[in-house]
Amino acid sequence: QVQLVESGGGLVQTGGSLRLSCTTSGRTFSSYAMAWFRQAPGKEREFVTAINWSGGIIYYRNSVKGRFTISRDNAKNTVYLQMNSLKPEDTAVYYCAADPTSQPISDRPARYNYWGQGTQVTVSS
Repeated sequence: QVQLVESGGGLVQTGGSLRLSCTTSGRTFSSYAMAWFRQAPGKEREFVTAINWSGGIIYYRNSVKGRFTISRDNAKNTVYLQMNSLKPEDTAVYYCAADPTSQPISDRPARYNYWGQGTQVTVSS
């Protein structure tokens, strides 16, 4: 069973930065596609960004391009989300997700078999 544990959320002012981390158990992390999703109160979970096993293919949702950066360290079984220039509309619970199927990375939640518990990010105006 793969377990994902997120950390790094918190309260920040508009324009501030946060760095989320997601550490996974399991010996095959380096073969997983990894993604971050988020869910704001009263809204559906939405795709934020994804990265393939090598880090060579990355997708972002348009609203975070140029502000967020996903990266991974396969030696540490960890994926990161650096969030800069944060806006109130970025406020949400952020979830890390893993796809072990070796398919091309996807923005669809159904493609990801494993999920973390979520970490709250709150951006004050």
